[in-house]
Amino acid sequence: MMTSHLKQLQAITHALSGSAAADDQLFEQIGDAQFVLIGEASHGTHDFYQERAQITRRLIEEKNFSAVVVEADWPDAYRVNRYVRGQGKDQNAQAALSDFKRFPRWMWRNDIVLQFVEWLRKYNQQALQQSKPLTGFYGMDLYSLHRSMGAVVEYLDSVDPEAAHRARARYSCFDSFGKEPQTYGMATVYGVAEPCEEAVIAQLMELRHQEEALVNNEGILAEDEHFYAEQNARLAVDAERYYRAMFRGRDNSWNLRDTHMVDTIDALAAHQAEQGQPAKIIVWAHNSHLGDARATEVSQRDQVNVGQLMRERHPDNTFIIGFSTYQGEVFAADDWDSPGIRKKVRPGLPDSHEALLHELSQQAGVEKFWLNLQAQQRKQTQDAVLLGKERLERYIGVIYAPATERWSHYLKTRLDQQYDALIYMDKTKALNPLDRQSVADREETEQDLPETYPTGE
Repeated sequence: MMTSHLKQLQAITHALSGSAAADDQLFEQIGDAQFVLIGEASHGTHDFYQERAQITRRLIEEKNFSAVVVEADWPDAYRVNRYVRGQGKDQNAQAALSDFKRFPRWMWRNDIVLQFVEWLRKYNQQALQQSKPLTGFYGMDLYSLHRSMGAVVEYLDSVDPEAAHRARARYSCFDSFGKEPQTYGMATVYGVAEPCEEAVIAQLMELRHQEEALVNNEGILAEDEHFYAEQNARLAVDAERYYRAMFRGRDNSWNLRDTHMVDTIDALAAHQAEQGQPAKIIVWAHNSHLGDARATEVSQRDQVNVGQLMRERHPDNTFIIGFSTYQGEVFAADDWDSPGIRKKVRPGLPDSHEALLHELSQQAGVEKFWLNLQAQQRKQTQDAVLLGKERLERYIGVIYAPATERWSHYLKTRLDQQYDALIYMDKTKALNPLDRQSVADREETEQDLPETYPTGE
């Protein structure tokens, strides 16, 4: 790597001795953005979760953000929302996080999220005393088809039993497929059964048409509960389409999922605005969802993501923060629905952004920094192409397969167009899950790696 190129990067590099949340220049760069999207390069890295939580705290305290929306199912996260807003029956954050039962539990049942949820509850208690708006905690994913349908019926049982009876009748369309929505998707795609599309759409339409009558001027709490039910009904519509799309190709189902996430963010912003709240939202999700897809190779397959759609819908009000690391450890599983283990993260592959940033780290003598990519985007000089060059970028989800890392975990991307800022930590450590049943009885060692594994050095 040419030293002149590294010096060019140093012009947009801000060294960090502690948390990025303490860096005023980063928050000046965020400015008055209405939507701040904060990513992660893996679902099992302690440092990413910790930094994200600390940045979020400052955004809530200083910039009046009103919601944290996470890559989690709507009904699971809404139990946490009730807790942080002083509602529900849960006595602590550990209990409030109990609805996160689906693999991988550690994404949201970990020590960092636990601490953040307790902090948010205390913050809201103080905000209530000062007559300030409360900050909520919401999910935006769509895997909870049956839980969401159950939540719609439960809500209607409490406000309109006859409407609940109609909802049960519509949702009974799914009964013959059990609790596995993939079974439903396969049966309908291959012509074994008729789709339930009309039933879930009819239920959503009825809920929307009956909103005024069901809320009945009973205040913000009643409005929130109706909004919660309506979002569950909308989730059922999108999930029904998603599980059918799964058997038609990954790109189609991915686009449905990420569009649903963005629609959820927009619906929440509109709901809060109607209640007179600031409608400023922080989003927590993986880099693969938040880094603008147009700057990655998946765009060649017409795949979109949350970051792209948010920039398209809110071009002047979206700020995206990505994360990156070169090596360390991660908490991840060997296979889907398997217990997690502490795994060694191999050094970034040659010609990757991780290798480039590692070299910058070594040259500058700093292990942690953030890059002002908005400044990079404004540069027009020839030396400014370094981060605009297409390189490999690593993505680790809930599964980490180092033996096939190049094909399992890397995509070609243009870093300067993906994010507005990137936080880099040269070496990171694994996340700490709350549940013993999420943890395998072993840790991965060097002996677990095949002899043919590339060193990345």
